[in-house]
Amino acid sequence: MAVRIPDDLRALLTESNGIDGEHGLGLVWPLQRIVEDNLAFRARPDFHELYMSFTDLLFFADAGNGDQFAYAISAGEVRRRDVFVWNHENDSRTWIAPDLRTYLDRWLSGKIVV
Repeated sequence: MAVRIPDDLRALLTESNGIDGEHGLGLVWPLQRIVEDNLAFRARPDFHELYMSFTDLLFFADAGNGDQFAYAISAGEVRRRDVFVWNHENDSRTWIAPDLRTYLDRWLSGKIVV
């Protein structure tokens, strides 16, 4: 399924093709990684047994500990600009920011702890 990249993420990727944090942390992944990781998460047979479906998430960053940041998607589109964190240990999906800018501000200032 094709997914339309939301405008704020598209604008950031056009300017920078991703943002690396300290120690190579993917604050926002390059477009190629966004595509590859999302396809991989949807295709892995073992993930189908371990986790809820990933077809409703568009991953675009990671926390460096296995957790991933994502937009919620429906029918191939991001309907809301909210950012969620997926916890790889318990498969929870938790709201953390109303948009990409706030996610970056909170993550870089240490207000997001995962």
